[in-house]
Amino acid sequence: MTACAIEPAAEHEDGDASRPECTITVDGSYAARLAPAGDCWFPERWTLDGPEPYAVPLPAHQPEEPGTEVQPMGDGRVLIRRRTDGRHIFSLLYPTGPGTGELLLGAVQCPEEGTRLRMLPPTPGGDEAYALAVGRRSSVVWQVAGGAFGPEQVAEVPGRCSGGVWLDRGGRMLALDRESGGRTKAVVVDLARGGEVSPLLQIADASDDRVLLADPDSGLLLIRSDAPSPGQERLGWGVLGSTLPVRFPECLRMPECAVTPFAIQPGQVLTPESCGVALRIDGPVGSWVGVWRPAERQVRHLAAPEGWLTGAGLWTRDGVLQLPYATREVRCGVARVEAPSAEAEQVPEPDARPESSAGEPAETEPPDPVVSRPVPLQQAPLGNLVTK
Repeated sequence: MTACAIEPAAEHEDGDASRPECTITVDGSYAARLAPAGDCWFPERWTLDGPEPYAVPLPAHQPEEPGTEVQPMGDGRVLIRRRTDGRHIFSLLYPTGPGTGELLLGAVQCPEEGTRLRMLPPTPGGDEAYALAVGRRSSVVWQVAGGAFGPEQVAEVPGRCSGGVWLDRGGRMLALDRESGGRTKAVVVDLARGGEVSPLLQIADASDDRVLLADPDSGLLLIRSDAPSPGQERLGWGVLGSTLPVRFPECLRMPECAVTPFAIQPGQVLTPESCGVALRIDGPVGSWVGVWRPAERQVRHLAAPEGWLTGAGLWTRDGVLQLPYATREVRCGVARVEAPSAEAEQVPEPDARPESSAGEPAETEPPDPVVSRPVPLQQAPLGNLVTK
């Protein structure tokens, strides 16, 4: 088997097979992925903000190796990370007529054996890009694009970190899941204060609490924790700056499936409970899309479009879910799904968890206003955490 014949969506240095097959800028203008060309793989940029989406191939002089990462920038260029002789080389790719231009940004070397480096999600502004290097005792945040002098270390966090979620529109506050003392807790890294670290999510002393997704407009957080059921992780939600505890809806508990949130509807500034949340659901019969809102307290199951770039998608402010896909007939496509309302009929996928009964009361208590700096979510008695 040649090195370039490995499916990139199934092989990652950090071992996360649930990562999306393409990455989309926060404003939805561009996407990037490794596209197949025979048995090999080449970078490809998608332009999504025009009348019709279209793809631009960005091949280098040779196919890309397994573990290569690509990320779209706000100006349409594509950041690529390649690993060569223990170093991580970063470049910007852009189309030049029939060819591909490449601007070398520099390299990050991780001398400590066992250190893993991967790119963090795109920043809200799209002008900068960051990577996370995880060593045995600490984790380093690198700015790898958008700086003045190439890759630059901007923060070092004691402990092994995973995840990576932007909490604000300025690309300043970064949530990481830090493993320390045998437990994993979400922390905030303030990149404007030299990497100052403060706690974010601490539900119980003995729980593992991770942040999966955040919306800077409403402050809505999607989290995963074993606080309500020790030894079994549950999906929950909370609001940055709110004094209300994290809640764990029963409808998000699907024992036969892996459920991963991948997009939150923006623009719902004062009503986080009305935000649409898109879920990737992986079950015995394949993968499909779930749509959930905290106020509705039920998951609506939707068939994914053929060729869906699994785990990738974006909400518009008016509640349309956009799902990129590629087939033999359509090289670059976006399926636009207007999420059903609470009154719409739901058709569950096989093996999906039944929705909650309609007779249960809704959670209607409004959250506190969102503050500019994240406030740690309070600890709360476990009896108040689990909701239907």
